[in-house]
Amino acid sequence: MPYLGQAASLLIEVIFGALALVFLLRLLVQWVGVNFHNPICQGLYRFTNPVLMPLRRWIKAWRRIDLAAALATLGILWVKAALVLAVAGFAPKPAAVALLGVAETLALALMLYFWLILIRVLMSWVGGGHHPLVPLVLQLTEPLLRPLRRRLPAPGGLDLSPMLVTLGILLLRILLVAPLLDLAVSLAA
Repeated sequence: MPYLGQAASLLIEVIFGALALVFLLRLLVQWVGVNFHNPICQGLYRFTNPVLMPLRRWIKAWRRIDLAAALATLGILWVKAALVLAVAGFAPKPAAVALLGVAETLALALMLYFWLILIRVLMSWVGGGHHPLVPLVLQLTEPLLRPLRRRLPAPGGLDLSPMLVTLGILLLRILLVAPLLDLAVSLAA
C-alpha cells in the first residue's frame, strides 16, 4: 500500500503542480504586461480563459493583479493539499489545507522565479535567438532584477543582480516557506 500511496502522491503533485503553474504564469504575465502577441502567452490565455472568464464576473482585478488567476492558483493548490493529506492518511483539516495551499503557492512562485532567472542567465551566455521564450523570460524577470541592477555596481561589467535575487529566493524558501509547511503539517497531524 505505501507504494500505491507514493505513486498517487507523485501523480497528484505533478498534475496539480502543472495546473497551478499555468495559472500562476497567467497571473505573472498579466502583472508584468508581457506582449500579448507572444505565442506562449496566447497559449496561456487560451488554456486558462475557460476557467478565468467566469470567475472574473465576481472577482475583479486589483490594479494590475488578476485576482481570479490568483484564486484559481490557490484553489488548485488547496485541492492538491487536501488530496496529498488524504493519501498520506491524514484527515484534511481546513486550517491545515488552507495554510498548506498558501505555502505551496509561495513555494511555486519562488521556484518559478528561481528557474526563470537561471534560464535568463543561461540565455545571456549562449544567446537566446528568436524563440518566443526569450522575451517572455526577459520581461518576467526584469521587475525583480531592475531595482537591484540600479543600486549595485557592475564590477567588470558583471551583473550581480541575478545572483542576489536567487540567493534571496532561496532564503525566503528556508525562512518563510519551510516554517509555513511545518506548521501546516503539524496542524494536519
